[in-house]
Amino acid sequence: LDADNYETDPCLKEIRRAENYSWMDIVTIHKDKLPNYEEKIKTFYEEHLHLDDEIRYILDGSGYFDVRDKDDKWIRISMEKGDMITLPAGIYHRFTLDENNYVKAMRLFVGEPVWTAYNRPADDFPARKQYMKFLAEEAQ
Repeated sequence: LDADNYETDPCLKEIRRAENYSWMDIVTIHKDKLPNYEEKIKTFYEEHLHLDDEIRYILDGSGYFDVRDKDDKWIRISMEKGDMITLPAGIYHRFTLDENNYVKAMRLFVGEPVWTAYNRPADDFPARKQYMKFLAEEAQ
């Protein structure tokens, strides 16, 4: 995606239309830009899940999303300017900055945003059970 022209990027516009991403905002994660920076960084790095998909589009900077594979082992995903990721509801994950300690990201949602993170263990939520069912089906 064209992060330098995200406001007019036709590819982003089409993704938002196709996926019904009707709400968005932009967050800058940097010690000079984010209130309660140290606390927020620790919260982002706590292993958790959400009941809705988590969609992030990196407009500047870089960082890592860590996700659990089907064997419950970590996979690190490097994210940089122009990258977009969708983490499905129910997947355990965490986020951390890299050595640059800076990322500017667009957060996208279907409908109103839901910010609630459920720290592990959170296996009883329907979203988690649905995600685990999806993994089992993919393994067959």
